[in-house]
Order: sequence, then C-alpha cells, then structure tokens
Amino acid sequence: MTNRSHSFRMPDKPSLDGIEAKWVDVWDESGVYHFDRTAGREDVFSIDTPPPTVSGSLHIGHVFSYTHTDTVARFQRMNGKAVFYPMGWDDNGLPTERRVQNYYGVRCDPSIPYDPDFQPPEKPDRKRQIPISRRNFIELCDILTTEDEKVFESIWRRLGLSVDWRYTYATIDDTSRAAAQRAFLRNLARGEAYMAEAPTLWDVTFRTAVAQAELEDRERPSAYHKVAFHKADGSPVHIETTRPELLPACVALVAHPDDERYKDLFGTTVTTPVFGVEVPVEAHRLADPEKGSGIAMICTFGDTTDVTWWRELQLTTRPIIGWDGRIMADTPQGLQTGPAREAYDRLVGATVHTARERMVEMLGESGDLVGEPTPITHPVKFYEKGDKPLEVVTTRQWYIRNGGRDEDLRAQLIQRGRELVWHPDHMRQRYENWVEGLNGDWLISRQRFFGVPFPVWYPLDGDGNPRYDEPLVPTEDQLPIDPSSQAPAGYTEEQRGMPGGFTGDPDVMDTWATSSLSPQIASGWERDEDLFGRVFPMDFRPQGQDIIRTWLFSTVVRAHFEHDSLPWSTTGLSGWILDPDRKKMSKSKGNVVTPVAMLEKYSSDAVRYWAANGRLGTDTALDEGQMKIGRRLSIKILNASKFVMSVAGSGEATSEPAQVTQPLDRAMLAALAEVVAEATTAFQSFDHTRALERTERFFWAFCDDYLELVKARAYDTESAEGASARAALLIALDVLHRLFSPFLPFVTEEVWSWWREGSVHGQPWPDAEEYSALAADGDPAVLAATAEVLHDVRRAKSEAKLSMRAEVANVHVAGDRVEAVRPAVGDLAAAGRAAAVDLEPVEGKELTVEVSLPDSGEQQ
Repeated sequence: MTNRSHSFRMPDKPSLDGIEAKWVDVWDESGVYHFDRTAGREDVFSIDTPPPTVSGSLHIGHVFSYTHTDTVARFQRMNGKAVFYPMGWDDNGLPTERRVQNYYGVRCDPSIPYDPDFQPPEKPDRKRQIPISRRNFIELCDILTTEDEKVFESIWRRLGLSVDWRYTYATIDDTSRAAAQRAFLRNLARGEAYMAEAPTLWDVTFRTAVAQAELEDRERPSAYHKVAFHKADGSPVHIETTRPELLPACVALVAHPDDERYKDLFGTTVTTPVFGVEVPVEAHRLADPEKGSGIAMICTFGDTTDVTWWRELQLTTRPIIGWDGRIMADTPQGLQTGPAREAYDRLVGATVHTARERMVEMLGESGDLVGEPTPITHPVKFYEKGDKPLEVVTTRQWYIRNGGRDEDLRAQLIQRGRELVWHPDHMRQRYENWVEGLNGDWLISRQRFFGVPFPVWYPLDGDGNPRYDEPLVPTEDQLPIDPSSQAPAGYTEEQRGMPGGFTGDPDVMDTWATSSLSPQIASGWERDEDLFGRVFPMDFRPQGQDIIRTWLFSTVVRAHFEHDSLPWSTTGLSGWILDPDRKKMSKSKGNVVTPVAMLEKYSSDAVRYWAANGRLGTDTALDEGQMKIGRRLSIKILNASKFVMSVAGSGEATSEPAQVTQPLDRAMLAALAEVVAEATTAFQSFDHTRALERTERFFWAFCDDYLELVKARAYDTESAEGASARAALLIALDVLHRLFSPFLPFVTEEVWSWWREGSVHGQPWPDAEEYSALAADGDPAVLAATAEVLHDVRRAKSEAKLSMRAEVANVHVAGDRVEAVRPAVGDLAAAGRAAAVDLEPVEGKELTVEVSLPDSGEQQ
C-alpha cells in the first residue's frame, strides 16, 4: 500500500444528490476508462458488448444485464488488465422500420422516386401512412436512430457503465456495412453462402422471409374439418385438416408406411374434392397415425412438414399464397378444368381467413365436408416480431451454411460450443440442443429496406431476365456499396433494368448477419490490424439466454468460417427479468419498466445494487425493495466513511500497517483478508453476486460491531493502541471502497475523493495475500466472539429500556469461546460501558453472557 499519510476533505453533509452528473463529467475528462492501445494481448481483457436495439427505449432488463458486464469490466481493470469495452448500437432491421413508420406516419415504397425536399407530416397518421421512396425512408431511419442513440448513451452514462466511448459503432454505419459485406463475399467465395429458390417461411405483414431462429409458437384456436377425397371407384378417403383453403394447393395424400388402414392405397391416386385434381397417395415416416384420421394432405405449402414431404417425396409444386398473404390470381398448375378454374376464381384475392370460409362453403355445396368442424387449440408458427401466422412461400433467398444440412459442419460447431467457457455451464446444453435440432441452413436475406444491402448485381439477358447463376460482385476496396444506387464495374447507371444491362439485388441482410460480426466490427477487423491483434479473439461475450440460438450461435459460425477460431473464450448468460408478479417482462405483455424514473428515485448505485444481486442465468424479479436497500447501503458508505475519517483525523492520519498492533484490529484485518479472497475468487468465476454479498456482509458487521468496539480507543491520540485502531480503520476503509467500486461506482468514487488522489476505479484490486500477511497473527474469531458478546450487552440494555450509553457494573462471559474474547476485553468493556468483564472458560458450552445492570444489579 502507498500514500499512508492522509488529509481529509469530507463535506459537512454527505449526500447522493448530484454525484452521478459530477462523476460522469470527471470520468470523461480524466479518461479513466480509456483502453490502453499499447497493452499486449496477454494484458488485455476485451468485451463483445451487446449492441442494444435502439428502436424505442431502454428497459430495466437492459440495466440488469449491462450492470453485470460492467462489474466484470471494472474488476478486470482493477486487476491490471487494459479493458477494451466498446459500445455498439443495433439500429437496422424491422424494429427500426416499424418505429420510423409509426413515428413519422410513412411507409416505404421503392417504386416512388426520391424527393430531396421531402418533409414528414407534422401530425403523423399511423393508419394512413404516406408512401415515400426507399432513399427518403432510409434518411428518416438515420435521423431517428441517431437521436435514439443519444438518449441511450445518456442513460448508460447515468448508470455508470465504464465504457470507452471512443469506441462505438452502429450496425448500419459504413464500417459495419463494409464488414458485413466483406464477410458475405468471402462466405460466397468459399461456398459457405449460396442462393436458392425454395419454400421459405414468410411473414405476410412485413413481406419478408424469416429464419428458423426467429420463430416462436403461439397457441391459436382452430378447427379440424373432415373432408372427403375420392378413390377411383368413387369411395371416399377422409382426411382432417385445419387448412381447407389449401385444397387447390394439394399435391398428395400421405400416411405412415406401417398404417394398415392405408397400405392398400400407397401407389394409387385419389381425386381432390371440388377441384377434381388427381393426386398420389404416398407413405412417409413423419405421418402421424394418431393425428386426425391418420392420413393427411400435402400442400405446397401449409407448414414445414409439407416442405419436408414435398422435398423427400419429390412432389410437384402448386403454390397459391402470394407474398401479401392473399390467394394468387394465376390458376395453379393442374387446375385446368372449367369447374376447377371456376372454383379457384372464388378464392382469388382473398386473405387466408376469408379463403378458408369460402372453401368450407364450397365443400358444403359439393357434399365433401363431413359433419361440423371440431374446434381445437394448437401451436402456430409466428415471426417473433409479427402479428399474423407465418405462411410458406417459394422465394429466392440467400443462405449461409450452418450445419443444418451438413453433419460434419454440425459436429464442428458443436465442438466449438464445447471449447467455449459458459457461465452458467448448463447453458451449453441449450446451444447443443439448438445446433442438433437445425433442419436447414441460415436464411440471411430479408425483403426490407433499412439494412445492409447484399453487394451483388445480376446481368440481364436479352429479354431482361436476371442471370442469377452469374452474380456480379465488387472488390473489397469498393465496400460498402449499395447495388440499388451504384452500378457494377463495366456498366453505367443507364443500363439498370435494361435488357443486356444489370439489376441490383433488392434484398438486405438479416440484422443477425451484421450483429454476428460484432467482435470483428468492434475490434477493427481489416480496418485497424493493430487493434485487432490486441483484442481478438475477445475474452468475454455477455448476452441474454434467449438469443443463444441467434446471436451467440451465428457469431460462432462466422468466426469459425473466417478465423477458424471461437470469437471469444467465455460467455455469460443473463437470466430473465420478471415483474413483481414473477412474470417474464416483455413488450408484448405490456409489463416492461423503463429505468429512468428508478435511477432518479433511488440513485444509479441503488439500481445497480439490485441488478448485481441477480446471478448470471438466474431469473430475477424487479424489486424496488432491493433498490431501497441499495440506497441505504450507499448512504451508509458515505456516513461510515466520514465517521472513520473524522476519527482518524483526531490524531495522526496514517494507514501504516506497522502501527496495527492490537489483537482486535488484527482480527478485523484477518477477517477482511478472507473477504478479499472470497470476492476475488467469486469475480474470477464470474459470480459478481457472491462478491457483493460477501463484501456487504462484512461492511455491515464492520459498521455495527468493529466501529463500536474501537471507537473509544481510536479517539485516544496519545497511545499506540489508539494509533493501531486508526490505522486499521483507514486500511479497512481503503479496501472496502475498492471492493464496492465495481458495484457502486459513484458513491465509492465520491468517498475516495475525500482522502485519496486519482480515481478509485484506477486503483489495483485488493490483494488478499497482502492483507493476510498484514494480519498474520490476527484471528477473525476474536472479532466474531467479541461482537457476539457486545450484541448481548446491547440487547440487555434495550430490554431494560436503557440507553446504550448506560453503564453496567459487570459483564460475565462463560463458554468454550471466551479465550477468543480475552484479547479484546478492554475494547469490549469500553464499548459496553462495563466497569468489569469476567471471563469463565467452560469446555463444551455455548457462549453465554450475563449483564449486571445499573442500580438493581439485576442479571440479564
């Protein structure tokens, strides 16, 4: 320890008011959180900070998980690491588009020309949104996200995140777009990215493809309709379906190969009701004999099982649902007869719901609907951000291989997960379950507007048709590019859309295709090789458990392909935030709480205290009661620090270890050394909660017991015993300020400034061995036993309704631990106002205390 002589600068009335604004400014000016660019890789701790989605407002869940990360960053910094702690903003994709649409009352229509003078309406009408060009729409996205990012940053600063604000990025900025496009081009060149025309899960509201990782099942009411198909002899074959509107898309019936009821039908054909189309009857293991009538119709496409049957049985395609979710106008292949076309015309242009009603009506007219529909409730697939059930449509999309159709790659990615250190460890199984359950590659294209464009053009043949098998790509030094406004090499803009000319790929990348490169973007990949070499692969990825299948897995995939490594060595997964009724918080449930009011009401440190009491991977309820405790703790740190400094200032203010000579003082320091060791071990295991619990428990005991026990002696400025108490108090204060600083950065910085130079957040983490050596002969049992006796003395006074200052004639202590009290008997007598203290060793007996109260001599 250094600087062992001290002068104090305490305020008259310590307060939490205003300290956030005060210290945020000081930290900015001092650069205490700046990353040291000269540090070697072995001395760096780099964090792949989650870039929050800025389309809206931060909620208390963000505060919860980002506080966890900040405690790790602060601990590592105090342990001598150069901490690389950047911040990103995830500002592209559907959430931003929805926010812009609602905020400005506009919608994007790429067919509309750019208007350089466009101004959004003063009074936006969400129901009657104004169509604007893609470029105008993107400009509004840029404007709004910039403003949202400022708000987010101000809240993060208020919370005390020790981010180095010189290192920020946005997932739609030039740097991120160039990185995403570069990675895609390399994936394409190595054969890891490919285009395919195939059945795709489709959100009809957003009119975009949806990846497997973005799906969620929601229970919805439906009904089974019993429908008669017809054999060659006219006899019926009954199927039960929840989607009768797909009858014109039916391409086969299917049953389990072992189902005796239908074995005679396999290899034959039946005729569809109403449309009279002849379709084969097939056998397949996925058919469920227990579901409905045991035989099902295969349509192109009702769900992902239809897709599997269609692919494996090599069936024809007869799609009827368009990108808008309505029945397409073109009569599908096979419906060639007049009655079939006439029936289909009754469905054209209808939504799925309306088409279902009309189809049921037609089945009733033909006599092919058997009985009344049977109501059911069943899980239906939705896009996680969508409001309508997904459809399956055939589209041309971009994919990145992820092991969904490649067993070798799947095994490699599972092995990557096993190389990664997980906190908590059981989360690894979620990763493996996800990878093992993949049924297709990663669909990365989206039919949206505000995102990273695919850096691809297609030449047009003499008839103006794109030659998709001959894509044109830029060189990496041209990135980022936008194929909708830039022409490829060898072409001019006048050739866009013309026969013999070119067309740009109209799609943008899935937001995860950019976010999956967050370690590379933040680390300066191919942009700042010196930085990249110092921080990549990164050390830590904190994130939510719900996006293991998206963000974590996709980041592993990209690093595996590009660097043949993991993107980081360790990951920490947060639990859910629950509302006070212990229900998961979510925007869809309307129970999300924003943090600003709580930061203002309780203080940032108090809110951080609540957050830090939640362990990684453990669900935690929003608890204002814990915030009140955090505020009380912060105030106690202010007051206890002032008291210690006031006492120490009554004599020579020094924390010289050699002056700590008294058994009780050395006992306290020995107990403190144990706390330091436990807190250090906990932090090294990413158990910030344990570190806080152990520190806080010691602190309250320090205030309630040790301070009271040594108060009288500490005021003695003439003796070595008094100097011992004052030095021990200051040593403990120094250690406690540092132990609390990762959790309560504002109040610890405040009290540190009263007697120390520089920032507490730039100090070394306490060394358990140093303090163990300092109190080598100190016995924590001395403090524990003496404090227990003092508690009994106080209780006796309280029960007798006496002041704690009341003097007592005698305190008699008996039991097998009295020898632990003997070294501190003088401090006990002074704190208990006891004229005498008698100690009676009794082997095998619990500690008992008898107090002779004043006047009556009554024993308690």
